[in-house]
Amino acid sequence: MSTMSAMNFLRRSDLEKDQFDNLEKHTQWGIEVLEKYIKFVKERAEIESNYAKQLRNLSKKYQTKKNSKEEEESKYTSCKAFQTTLNEMNDYAGQHEVISENMASLITVELTRFVQELKQERKQHFHEGRKAQQHIETCWKQLEASKRRFERDCKEGERAQQYFEKMDADINVTKADVEKARQQAQIRHQMSDDSKGDYSSVLQKFNHEQHEHYFTHIPSIFQKLQDMEEKRIGRMGESLKTYADIDRQVVPIIGKCLDGITKSAESISEKHDSQMVVESFKSGFEPPGDIDFEDFTQSMKRTVSDTSLTKTDSKSDPKVSSKSRNKLWPFIKKNKLSLKLGSTPEDFSNLPPEQRRKKLQQKVDELNKDIQKEIDQRDALTKMRDVYTKNPQMGDAASVGQKLVEIGNNIEKLRVEVHKFEGWLAEVEGRLPARNDSSRRQSGLYDTQNIQTVNNCAQDRESSPDGSYTEDHSQEPEVKVTPTEFDDDFDDEESLPTIGTCKAIYPFDGENEGTISVAEGEILNVIEEDKGDGWTRIRRNEEEEGYVPTSYIEVYLDKNAKGAMTYI
Repeated sequence: MSTMSAMNFLRRSDLEKDQFDNLEKHTQWGIEVLEKYIKFVKERAEIESNYAKQLRNLSKKYQTKKNSKEEEESKYTSCKAFQTTLNEMNDYAGQHEVISENMASLITVELTRFVQELKQERKQHFHEGRKAQQHIETCWKQLEASKRRFERDCKEGERAQQYFEKMDADINVTKADVEKARQQAQIRHQMSDDSKGDYSSVLQKFNHEQHEHYFTHIPSIFQKLQDMEEKRIGRMGESLKTYADIDRQVVPIIGKCLDGITKSAESISEKHDSQMVVESFKSGFEPPGDIDFEDFTQSMKRTVSDTSLTKTDSKSDPKVSSKSRNKLWPFIKKNKLSLKLGSTPEDFSNLPPEQRRKKLQQKVDELNKDIQKEIDQRDALTKMRDVYTKNPQMGDAASVGQKLVEIGNNIEKLRVEVHKFEGWLAEVEGRLPARNDSSRRQSGLYDTQNIQTVNNCAQDRESSPDGSYTEDHSQEPEVKVTPTEFDDDFDDEESLPTIGTCKAIYPFDGENEGTISVAEGEILNVIEEDKGDGWTRIRRNEEEEGYVPTSYIEVYLDKNAKGAMTYI
């Protein structure tokens, strides 16, 4: 029976060790799964960070460069939409950076700390389990030792009793030997009784410890391991939810970025962009008229009687052909004057009126910026000179004074340049409606005369067989403008006929003199067509009329109306 108990205990002890080994392997596997998930999230965060960085670099690569040709192109709605897309993609990249940062802080860092705590807790639980096993094994060994000692004392007491009985029955043994054997038997009986009491106490203690071990300590340790494992599993579930929430939180903002791209795409206006191209490159010249027929057979058909008439016609023919050439001059491949000079004139006089105005305005703006830079530098140097004057040890005020003189000279030169270009600009803008009607019409008349004169020279150079040209003032037509002609023009302006209608596609304030304000969608009458300067004259009623930008309206001309003509 004692052997069976020992075997059962040993079997239970081995089984318990096997259970601890299984739990140890399983909990280690659970921690490894958690560490694998942490590694996955960490790599995902790196991917998001790299993706955001690449998106930002891509957006930056295609952003419009300042002071470049692309900046001028950004006025088109399609280019603006593309720039908006690049900006939205930059914000889109920022959301991927948010994903990377949140995954690193809310998952990777937190789970790494949790895994370290989990390892410490696991180590402590298994240490308690091994300690409980060692304690019960020690109690079992004490029980076995006490039992063996009790068994040994009992056997020795039995042998001592048998020896006493044998000595007492033998008549040849002395009384002293018998007494000695009796005392020895009593001692052995006392030792067996003591061993029995010790064994009983140890057995009772072992049973108590065994009960505590299997019903309290080991279940408690197993429960702690179970709680630890459930906490690990629950934490991983929460982390997976956080993983999804991190992506879900940026979805609305990413949606706004995509909505911004869609809105910018919808804002693209084909009509507006094409009209911008027209405004940028229109020349302002009237299309050429029909070329007159030159009859070279007249010299063969003429008779002596009509010689004088023929001579008269022959004198007028060159003028007619010259007039025809004047109408063609904007379409000549290269301006002969510019070709001889070999470079663009400083006043851009080789360009059509509208393009010349834009170039001059651009030049004036650039010069004004340069003047402002010089003024800012002058103000800074003035403050520095004052500081040096008050504190000579900080620097030489005289050296700063020399620089101020140089800057003053530069500012004066730049202002002279601005005045010069503003003069040319005022000359070009004389045809715009910012001026009063009479001066605009008079300026337009003189400009037309000057253009025709220059064109005649250019055509004569082109038509010259050897390419040479000599001015012949005797053949130049004299243009005389009498006050009566101007008076007639002014009288006609008061009652210009309607040549069509127009619809305002954009609102216009009309703050300058000679202009008129219109509202979007308003229908008005056209009384003077665009002369190539970008302005159309319209009338609302008998008392309200003025100029509006041609690009702000859609014009519907009456082909039968007098004065209706198309311009480029």
